[in-house]
Amino acid sequence: MTATDNAAEIIGWIEENSSRFTDMANKIWQTPEVAWHEFKSSQLQADFLKKEDFKIEWKVGGINTAFLAEWGQGGPILAFIGEYDALPGLSQIKEPFKEAIREGSAGHGCGHNLIGTGAVASALAVQKWLEKTGVSGRVRYYGCPAEEEGGGKVFMARAGVFDDIDAAFNFHPDTINMPAKGSTVGINAIYYRFHGRTAHASVAPHEGRSALDAVELMNVGVNYLREHVTSDVRIHYVITNGGLAPNIVPEESEVFYYIRAAKSEYLAEVVERIRKVAEGAAMMTETTVEIHFEDGFSPVLNNHYLADMQYQAMKSVGAFQFTQDEIDYAQKINDAFSSTNAAHLEQRISAFSIPPQEQKLLKKHKNHPLIGENFPAMDAGVVAPGSTDVGDLSQVVPLSMLITACWPTGVPGHSWGNVAASGMSIGHKGMLHAAKIMAVTAMEIFSAPEHLTKIKEEFKEKTGGMPYTAPIPDTIMPPQYEPPRE
Repeated sequence: MTATDNAAEIIGWIEENSSRFTDMANKIWQTPEVAWHEFKSSQLQADFLKKEDFKIEWKVGGINTAFLAEWGQGGPILAFIGEYDALPGLSQIKEPFKEAIREGSAGHGCGHNLIGTGAVASALAVQKWLEKTGVSGRVRYYGCPAEEEGGGKVFMARAGVFDDIDAAFNFHPDTINMPAKGSTVGINAIYYRFHGRTAHASVAPHEGRSALDAVELMNVGVNYLREHVTSDVRIHYVITNGGLAPNIVPEESEVFYYIRAAKSEYLAEVVERIRKVAEGAAMMTETTVEIHFEDGFSPVLNNHYLADMQYQAMKSVGAFQFTQDEIDYAQKINDAFSSTNAAHLEQRISAFSIPPQEQKLLKKHKNHPLIGENFPAMDAGVVAPGSTDVGDLSQVVPLSMLITACWPTGVPGHSWGNVAASGMSIGHKGMLHAAKIMAVTAMEIFSAPEHLTKIKEEFKEKTGGMPYTAPIPDTIMPPQYEPPRE
């Protein structure tokens, strides 16, 4: 069979079995589970893959909702990376207007019901192709918890569960179809807890040592530090504990920081400088400071060779069309956010390094609420301001993050509008599109393993051959929870 025949067979298999995957995505959408609590979602996927002869290993990385599914023998080893955690407070019905299923409950505002399921579909399609052709290789699916909060992949990377992978695939819902070449910033999320001595603020203030004073002095010091860091650095904070009452000198006070930077080594340097500011604030107020790392992510390192392979696969898969009902649905969501479709695309054009030909193609869609066209990577050299634990995976193994059109063009991330689209055919189409692209690319690598030589050469060059270092201390362990009682 030719490469074209192989691609057509894989695409056809996913289309023929699409209802199995849309059903899975819907079940995960209907039972949203937040970080570290994805018991139903992970079990659903593990049971599905076990029935397809994948070997299942639970609690990888020490996380009880993380699992690894593997099929095949020999090499190379290609992995599909799934996620399934939802966001708190984003409960939403499947309608283009804001209405919670249950107020205060979680919802899939980042489309993780699609991410995990799309990766499962790819893994299974490649398994069927390997089985039929007899080509040597192993296919894996990793069920990864807590991307939104906590960084499940960081713990998994630190434990070495990705170390023997040759290349990895994942995708993320978005508003256009494009393989990524850009990066994100790394992040450390850190609590600074100050301990002082309480006293009556009016009768005996001299006896107190204010933990709140220490927090405020730390914040002042960090604000001065902002002038002396590189432009990619972002430092955000909230005071999570400022004391109990104004007439009591606060004995305990706490501030929570997000510290971001484009390079891991510079992020560590900024974190160290902020530690010194915190210790200085403690010295000035005669308090003590306790530093607690909540989580940390490394910057994303996209593999350009792999991204180009995915774009070639996109050409084999082709663009996809949205129905008029889907277009009308998406337009109502855009209208609800008072956002214009054109404004979103102009933002894309200004943020990405888009060649003139692709700019012209994008602008053709400037008034469209949904876009099913395929685009080449347009973000080379762009550092997105967000953070994800996919960065830690990408620092261990070559990876290209794919994005596909699952959402209306004018809707902000982590919003009810994305929940509404992720639970119906708009999201399903983008998910299946991603599954086809990733599976066809994997088939090309299994068919011609010399691609891995180029992929790995680029990875080695970009990492400088340096081993991965987790951005969190070894003392920090993933939280453990028990499944809820039915």
